[in-house]
Amino acid sequence: QVQLVESGGGLVQTGGSLRLSCAASGRTFSNYRMGWFRQAPGKEREFVAAISSRGFSTIYADSVKGRFTISRDNAKNTMYLQMNSLKPEDTAVYYCASGSSSGVRQKQGDYDYWGQGTQVTVSS
Repeated sequence: QVQLVESGGGLVQTGGSLRLSCAASGRTFSNYRMGWFRQAPGKEREFVAAISSRGFSTIYADSVKGRFTISRDNAKNTMYLQMNSLKPEDTAVYYCASGSSSGVRQKQGDYDYWGQGTQVTVSS
């Protein structure tokens, strides 16, 4: 049974930083793409960033490019999202997701397992 557990969310002021983690279990972590998505109140869940199975390829939403960095440690079965220069519009529940194959993708349909989410709140 695949499990994804996010951690690292919290309350931070505008301009601050947070690092989210996603611990995975239940299948061979290094075989699959991973991604971060977020859902703000009253909005649909949206793509944030994704990383290929070995970590050689990454993609980002335009809204976070240059501020967020996605990475993974396959030896620890863990993915990370370093978030810098946070803005109030980054406030959302952040979800990690595990994909169905190795290549980097940004559509939600390309991910078959999801975590429960971690709240990130950026105060102005």
